[in-house]
Amino acid sequence: MDYDSDEGRMTAAEQLAAHHPRAAAEALRAIACDDGVGDEVRLSAAELLPGVDPQAAAQACLAIASDKDVGEEVRLSAAELLAAPSPQAADAFRGIPGDRLWHGPPRSPPRPPRPHW
Repeated sequence: MDYDSDEGRMTAAEQLAAHHPRAAAEALRAIACDDGVGDEVRLSAAELLPGVDPQAAAQACLAIASDKDVGEEVRLSAAELLAAPSPQAADAFRGIPGDRLWHGPPRSPPRPPRPHW
């Protein structure tokens, strides 16, 4: 197998997913975030990530969606994948300490501290 090609790296990452999910997540995230890899391959790697590591999936989709050198359709697909409601996405948000879901009106910013005169 040619591990230097985009397809070879993807195949290796896919095979890792069955036996070593953490290693597969690292490999897939590396592929998805690598601007030297083809756009479609990057998107394919990002599409496999939610089932393995939701947080890595969010990072990968953000990297693709914000890369101005990536084609518009691929960027849009990455943004849609990032925004898609899913149990994996909810898990990713639960993993961020201090974040809370808020369903009320927008909160106002905190007030600056008062001077101690």
